[in-house]
Formats: sequence, C-alpha cells, structure tokens
Amino acid sequence: MADVSAVTAQLAKASVDQLIEVSFIGKGLKLDSEDDARDVVAAIQSCEGMQSLLLSGNTVGVKAAEAIAKALETKPEFERARWSDMFTGRLRSEIPPALRSLGAGIMKAGAHLVELDLSDNAFGPDGVKAVKELLESPSCYTLREMRFNNNGLGIGGKIMAEALITCYKNSSRAGKPLSLRVFVAGRNRLENPGAIALAEAFKTIGTLEEIAMPQNGINHEGITALADAVEHSHNLRILNLNDNTFTAEGAVPMAKAIRNLFKLEVINFGDCLVRSEGASAIAESLMEGVPNLKELNLSFGEIKREAAVKVAESMDTKHHIKLLDLNGNSFGEEGIELIQSIMESNNHIDALGSLSDDEGSDDDDSEDEEEEDDEEDEVEDAEEGTEVKDPNLQVRGTAISPKQPTTPAVPITAGEFLTFPTSSKLLAMGANPADKILRELGDEVYEESVAVKTFVKIASVTVLTNNDVKNAVNQCSDAILGKLFSSQKCKAESVINSFLVHLGLIKGEDKCRPVGDPTGLLCTLEHVVRQDYFPRRTAPILIAFLSRPCAAIDSHITAKHQVMQALHQL
Repeated sequence: MADVSAVTAQLAKASVDQLIEVSFIGKGLKLDSEDDARDVVAAIQSCEGMQSLLLSGNTVGVKAAEAIAKALETKPEFERARWSDMFTGRLRSEIPPALRSLGAGIMKAGAHLVELDLSDNAFGPDGVKAVKELLESPSCYTLREMRFNNNGLGIGGKIMAEALITCYKNSSRAGKPLSLRVFVAGRNRLENPGAIALAEAFKTIGTLEEIAMPQNGINHEGITALADAVEHSHNLRILNLNDNTFTAEGAVPMAKAIRNLFKLEVINFGDCLVRSEGASAIAESLMEGVPNLKELNLSFGEIKREAAVKVAESMDTKHHIKLLDLNGNSFGEEGIELIQSIMESNNHIDALGSLSDDEGSDDDDSEDEEEEDDEEDEVEDAEEGTEVKDPNLQVRGTAISPKQPTTPAVPITAGEFLTFPTSSKLLAMGANPADKILRELGDEVYEESVAVKTFVKIASVTVLTNNDVKNAVNQCSDAILGKLFSSQKCKAESVINSFLVHLGLIKGEDKCRPVGDPTGLLCTLEHVVRQDYFPRRTAPILIAFLSRPCAAIDSHITAKHQVMQALHQL
C-alpha cells in the first residue's frame, strides 16, 4: 500500500507547470483547533514562494481557518485558493467567519488571486457575503478563474454579481481592469434574479472565456438576459447552460447571441427544452458563424426531425466538430437514418453521439401546440420530473430525471456493441457481457492500445442512475484491465498515460482525442483503482495530473473528487 503522507509531501514540493503548490487534497483531515492545523500551517510556512493551496476533501473549522489565514499573511505570491469541499459537517454558522479569516489573510499579504475555487461548500448566500470584501478588494483585481459550483447560492447570486461589478469598477480606476475568464456556478438555484444580475456583471466585464451555469432553474427571462451578456463576450470558448429551461422564447435570442462568437468551441444546451423553433434558430446561426465549434449538445430538448436535420446540415462547415449530441429528442427511425446520412455526407459521422434514447416520433405537427403556453408546460414538466422546492429561496422549476436506457428486443453481439457502443446495447448483450467482449478481442486484449480503447468505449456508456449499466460496465472493465495488467509485457505507467490522454490531461503522440464527456470514464476509474489488479505504484501519477486545473475535468468535480478519494485511500 502506498504511503499517502509521503505522496502528499512530494506533491506539495512538486512544481506543476512551474506552479508552487501545497496540497492536502482528499486527506479527510478534521481541523477544528489551531493545533489541529499545525501541519497545514507548517507546510505553508516552509514552502517558499507558495502560489497555490489545495485543501479540498478536508473540513476546516473557525480556529483552524484563523491559523491558516495567519500563515497566508506572509505569502504575497499566493494566487490560487483551491478550497472546494472543505467544510463538510460544519455548522452553517461556522463557515462565514472561517471564510472571512482566510480572505483577510490574503488581503493582508497583498496577494493577487488568479483562481478562487469554493465549489461544493454548502454555505448559501451567507458564504457569498463572507467573501464579498475579498471579491471587491485589490486582491481580486487579477482574478481569472472563479468556481462556485454547488454552493446553494440562491439570492447570493445577486450579491456576487454586485461584488464583481464593484471589483471591475475599482480595478478599472486603478488601471487594472478585472479580466475574469472562467465563471462556474452550476447547481446553485440562481433562477432568473441571479441569472439576470450575473448577466449584467458578465456584460460589464466582457472578458469571459467560459460560462458554466447548469442546473439553476433559469427560464426564458434569465436566458434572454444571459444571451445579451454572451453576445458581448467575444472571447467566449465554452458556454454550458445545461438543464435550465430555454423554450423557444429564450433559445431564439441565445441563437442570435452566439452567431458572431468566433472563438466559441463548446455549446451545451442539453436538457434545456430548446424545442424545434429554438434548434432551427441555433442551426441558422451555426450556418453563418461559430467556425471553431467542437461540441454541440442539444440532447433531450423536444426537438423534431426537421429542425434536427437543419442542425446536422449546419455541421458541414464545422471542420473542428468532435461531438454533436442530439440524443433523447423525437426523430423516429427514418429521422435518425436521415441525420446519420447527413453527418456521413459531411464527413462528421464520427462526431455524432448516440441516438439510443430517441423518443421515436417524427411528427412535427404538434410543435405549435406544445409551445402555446410555456408556463403550463413547465408545470407539466414538473409533474413528470423530480420537483425541487425550497420555500425560503422561492425555488421554482424541476430537476429533469435522466432518461433510463431501454433494452432492445434483438440480442446484440460484442462486435455490434463495440462498433457503436450505447448503454442499451451493453444490456442487450445479455448475461456475462465481459466474456463475450473477451472472446471478441481474443489475444488483442493484451495489446495496450486495443485494451485501453475498448475500456474507454465501455466506460463512456455509464449511466449514473442505472445500476444495471454500471455493474455491466464495471464487470467488463475488470475483465479487460485485469487481463492487460496481468500481462508480463504490460507497462503499467504507459497504460496510465493512455488514461490521461483520453481524459484530456496530457497530449498523446497519435491522433487520439479526449472523450467528449469524461463522467463515465472518471466514475469507472473510481471502481478500477480499488481493484486488486490495479498497480498501486501508479496512483501518484494519476493524483498529480488530476490535481492540475483542467476545465473539461473540473466541470465534473464530483466524479473527479471521488476518484481522488479512492486514490488517496490506496
């Protein structure tokens, strides 16, 4: 078993891209008193020129935070506060004073933050109030990355927006205008008031490269405000508004907003109810602009065949496209075949995602009826989904339940599954799918490139809400990787490097592309690293690279954190 303390100590001294970082990630420390925090304080004090402090996966109390803050007062070079998931089990009243102390330490040091990550800390509006002074101070004039994912912000979104606008005005007067690049605030119940306030902040700042606000109960009013901000964000590369409620009323202005964004690479409007009118408007904008698009997600949007055809046709000029996700809409068999043929004709068939959850209807006549009354539709959606209610925050809307894969009646062979893998095909292979895949691979299972690519294909079909799929994925993964790692010619470090390439954390020597959505691969890796066949000596490699900032991985913070926890427990 690896010595976790030794690994952590090495990482604390290591330089990642010349970054000097002290890391206690995932150690499960409960820091209540000043004495409890002595190891963290000592590491900070002894790290010359410390730029980053990573405390995720621990729990910090008021007194411990004061001690850490005192140590930060002597670190003017400090620039990255990586403090996600560090208040687990704390009373809500404990978190604001802890945050105020840490902010005061940063300000007293005269440090200039580049990154502030407080994700996965359930502090609500009070937490925003506690960091408001820091956000408005000269220490945040240099802020580039801001991650407040899954904090239960609610009305705190308006407070945050006000602080950002104040910071921009103050920094501009000082000759150093705030140039925020990354803003992540998913799962925060921001609703329309928070979205409208933040949209004004984004428009004021004007330098954002990534906006990620999924699952926030925002409807067309908030989406329209965000569209205005998006239109003025000419450096935008990533726009993730997954699982909000656009309807055509919000999708049309958003389509207009993205038209002239030359740098935009990723658009995620999945589970947003864009409907056919919205999808058609988006397709028209894509035909005219967004030349560097790499990923487009319009899944589960109540889109009919005719609009989907327009979207597929708009991909003809998208030379960099890697993923078009239209799953969970209503095309019918003929519609699916037509979309596939269009994507094949424009040489982008490899970019087309699974259509296994298509609703099976290609009737466009009912579209007008569906859009007559958006408010009535939202009530109907809530009845079908899982209602989210919080009277104190006046939350409205619904968290749409993920579609469950259906098992085809016709048995699927291992070859058919591997040619175009889907969760439903995996289940349709019947009992012992691992044995069938092993027979399909034969001796090639001992070849690293074949085994890893097969493993990644299988992991990609993981459905987090379906245990049958997860169990089948884990069974197949164990069979393949168990064989691979047991081979005498297998170089474990090389296999790990291949995993990192597929996750997009390092570049491969061949033309291997990272997976579009790393969630399935991360969740399956959490299972894999706990198995006896996994070479534990390679854990520090995964830890080191997963600790690096990476937008594609950091947007799936829960899955990433679970893998890190599993690795640190080895």
